[in-house]
Amino acid sequence: MSQTQPPGNPTIRTIAMPADTNPAGDIFGGWLMSQMDLAAGSVAALTARGRSATIAVEGMKFHRPVKVGDEVSLYAQVVHVGRTSMRINVEAWRRERHRDDSEQVTEATFTFVALDDAGAARPVKG
Repeated sequence: MSQTQPPGNPTIRTIAMPADTNPAGDIFGGWLMSQMDLAAGSVAALTARGRSATIAVEGMKFHRPVKVGDEVSLYAQVVHVGRTSMRINVEAWRRERHRDDSEQVTEATFTFVALDDAGAARPVKG
């Protein structure tokens, strides 16, 4: 788990809302994972210069809970580009709205494949 936020601006920044909670009152892990997938998808589309789809998620680890009202920042970075696929690491960080400090709450590596107009795999750089 990283101790300092990744450099640069987050790919996505959002606020955790009451509708996103699980029965315990914490933010639902599925909501957080979907935000991470959106961030990875944004980077994948730019890298592939077009349509892409998630095909795998590896190493999903939840380190800390996210609370209602927290600002969630998602940092996505390409870690490998293959012929038709891309691996993108995503870190999610939370910050209480009234504080300056942030803490990492989860991380995972998303694999995307570049797609052509028919939905078939195509070269990333093609």
